[in-house]
Amino acid sequence: MKFYCIADEDTVRGFRLAGVEGQAVTAPSEAAAALKRAAARTDVGVVIVTDVVAAGMRAEVDALRAGQPRPLVVEIPGPAGPMRGRKTLHDFVQEAIGIRLGQKEET
Repeated sequence: MKFYCIADEDTVRGFRLAGVEGQAVTAPSEAAAALKRAAARTDVGVVIVTDVVAAGMRAEVDALRAGQPRPLVVEIPGPAGPMRGRKTLHDFVQEAIGIRLGQKEET
C-alpha cells in the first residue's frame, strides 16, 4: 500500500522528496476532489493531509473515516505548526502513557 499526500505546495514537495505521491491544493474544493480520487485508488492505503487542509473539508474527511476502512486519513501539522487549539503529537503520547515527557513547548 502506498502513501498519498494532500496539502500545501511545500508539504507535498517535501513528501515527494521522500518518494510519496501527492497533490498540492489551494482550495477546499480542490482538496475534496483530491481526497475522493485518492480514496478511489486501490493502491493507496494512507492519505496524509495537513490539519489546515483537512479543516477546509472536514465533512469529507469524517465521512471517509466513518464510511470505509481504507484509506487511513492521517492529519499532520503544516509548515506553520499545529493549528491553535489542536493537540500535538507530544500531547497525545503524554496522554497515552500517562506521564509527563519533559518541557512543554511554548505556543
